[in-house]
Amino acid sequence: MFSHIKNDLKAGLVVFLVALPLCLGIALGQKAPLFSGIIAGVIGGIVVSAISGSKLSVSGPAAGLTSIVLSSVTQLGSFEAFLMAVCLAGVFQILLGVLKAGIIGYYFPNSVIKGMLCAIGIILIRNQIPHFVGFDNDIEVDEMDLQDNGQKNLFHLDHYIDSISYGSMIIGIVSLLILIIWHTKFIKKSKYLRQIPGALLVVVVGVLIDLFFSHQVPSLEVKDEHLVVLPQFTSISGFFGSFLHPDFSALANSKVYSVAFIIGVVASLETLLSLEAVDKLDPNNQVSPTNRELIAQGTGNLLSGLIGGLPITSVIVRSSVNVDAGAKSQLSAIVHGLLFLVAVILLPGILQLIPLSSLAAILLFTGYNLAHPVTFKRVFKQGADQFLPFIITLLVMLFSDLLMGVSVGIFVAIIFILRQNYQAPFKMVKEEIDGKMNVFMRLSQNVTFINKGKFIEVFKDIPDGSIVYIDGGRSNFVDKDVLEIISAFKSSAQLKNITVHLEDVQEVEILSNH
Repeated sequence: MFSHIKNDLKAGLVVFLVALPLCLGIALGQKAPLFSGIIAGVIGGIVVSAISGSKLSVSGPAAGLTSIVLSSVTQLGSFEAFLMAVCLAGVFQILLGVLKAGIIGYYFPNSVIKGMLCAIGIILIRNQIPHFVGFDNDIEVDEMDLQDNGQKNLFHLDHYIDSISYGSMIIGIVSLLILIIWHTKFIKKSKYLRQIPGALLVVVVGVLIDLFFSHQVPSLEVKDEHLVVLPQFTSISGFFGSFLHPDFSALANSKVYSVAFIIGVVASLETLLSLEAVDKLDPNNQVSPTNRELIAQGTGNLLSGLIGGLPITSVIVRSSVNVDAGAKSQLSAIVHGLLFLVAVILLPGILQLIPLSSLAAILLFTGYNLAHPVTFKRVFKQGADQFLPFIITLLVMLFSDLLMGVSVGIFVAIIFILRQNYQAPFKMVKEEIDGKMNVFMRLSQNVTFINKGKFIEVFKDIPDGSIVYIDGGRSNFVDKDVLEIISAFKSSAQLKNITVHLEDVQEVEILSNH
């Protein structure tokens, strides 16, 4: 973990700068205490990362659970009762990990994951434009917040052109230019300049420009609502005194268990999706252990619920920023969590000087990288079976939410898989020999119940008096449903004067005798 400490320290700082307003914004959007978002960020960074086997994933509160949190608190009657549900959801996730349910994470099609990443990139760009130009009065949103928040989330600049803060926009443009320059070959080849994190430089320059505006050009000074906002603590005891705790009497309420189940399932799915996506972004192509991740997330949610934090998931935006910043191990995520503690207790005044437009520039750049035009071109060239699930996942996510987008994308991908399996359960050659039609069928390596229709269709069209050879010598698996169809065909073949020879299909003989 410490072999790349320099890279991880820099990446941890960059992720912290991006994650701080995200955690606060999610807490605000979920109508929870702002401090609950900070708690979830600290635990997601330190506890979950320490247990997780993923080197690049970063966890914290996710806005994808916003509607669930809002409805659950109302349903349960208090935030403390909701915290009890978060604890139970954590226990449920730990059980899923122990039972090795994380294997489902390996079955998300690549085309769907790519579509999800591009959609998140576009959503990031869409949601960050208002902050970039100093329009939106709300605190930051996360990548899972996919619902159309009125006119603020739209691309149409005419909705807020009259309300632009030109000081914020200037800082945003300068920040974006710095990031673009910092990713050029010139900077990467420089022995000294490449050591400076571009995102950190963006934040420092943003603060300095705003300080200049405040003293020299007051009309361009960034307003308070366009700066990072932090809860204030006068002492360490005040910090720990702000913790809330679950209402254990809520265990008598049956609704707590249903809420816990929903949180556990949704948080686990979002985590597995994010984990798969992060592995796709990893330059070293490492595969994260999904079952261990569920145990880590469950432990994090159990602890978060116990001390007043929001539900936690692996979050793709923070994770992708982590990758872009050059992280090499879990240490970067742990550092970002530790920085939360230090900053909230000791440095709230300094952090509140940071313009949101500087952070928006970082996320705009990340969004562009996630939804890079080259990705669309490459997937399109791979054919319809890859491009359609990809583009449908992207479009559905843009107009609904992540889980709906991924679900529809997987459904479309499955249609292509079924179509391919239906067409290719065997290789067949027909040849007329001595006046009789000879049909040679060699079964594929894996023949499943999906192929039943193809076998029935082919057997039905075999001419009377034919000789049929069915070879299963290369098959690793033949579904019993298919074996029964072959057996039935062999039994009834004599009625059409058809001779059937079976080779290396031992199970057919057993089932036909049965």
